[in-house]
Amino acid sequence: METNAYELYAKRNNKVSVRVMPGHFVTQHSHVNYCVDLTRIKTESRLARATAKLFAESFATVAVDTIITLERMKMVGAFLAEEFASSTGVNMNQDIAVISPEFTADEKLILRDNLVPYVKNRRVLILAATATTGITAAGAIRGIRYYDGDPVGVATVFGGAFEIPGVPVKILIGIDDLPAYRSYRPGECRLCKDGVKIDALINSYGYSKI
Repeated sequence: METNAYELYAKRNNKVSVRVMPGHFVTQHSHVNYCVDLTRIKTESRLARATAKLFAESFATVAVDTIITLERMKMVGAFLAEEFASSTGVNMNQDIAVISPEFTADEKLILRDNLVPYVKNRRVLILAATATTGITAAGAIRGIRYYDGDPVGVATVFGGAFEIPGVPVKILIGIDDLPAYRSYRPGECRLCKDGVKIDALINSYGYSKI
């Protein structure tokens, strides 16, 4: 599987890339024919900083009080807060909080009492690794609003063509950059119907071969 892997680069900065592998993979919400591996962005400081810089440019005119990180994106979130604060934009010199929420078994976002003040009456940016269907991002937005926060945007490294009314979505590498990418609902997977065996299970921590 790894022998067929290659790098897919962000159009705005060729220093930012993800590793993609063709195959048959199962995610929490779907079956897909590519594994998009963001391990390096999540773990390597230089790549995380370059990624944060691109997001800071995308949201330069958006006031942000708190960044909620999903899918182990906290390093990128910390660099993003730093980029905002050091910029000449609306967030210059601001002390921006970076937090990671918990989720219930049915995917509802929850915050412990000590974290609620960072969301209540605050302008909140969601930072995710991938958002191909928009389901997780939409759920996070509902959670933010439940805690009386104001969701001001969704930033994701790899994403699909989805929209969330009233909330801007910025994607560094889109499904359009990987034209062969296909995502299926579990009961409608073309690969399963064609008898193609599953290669691996994938989530925010990576992939596990079967």
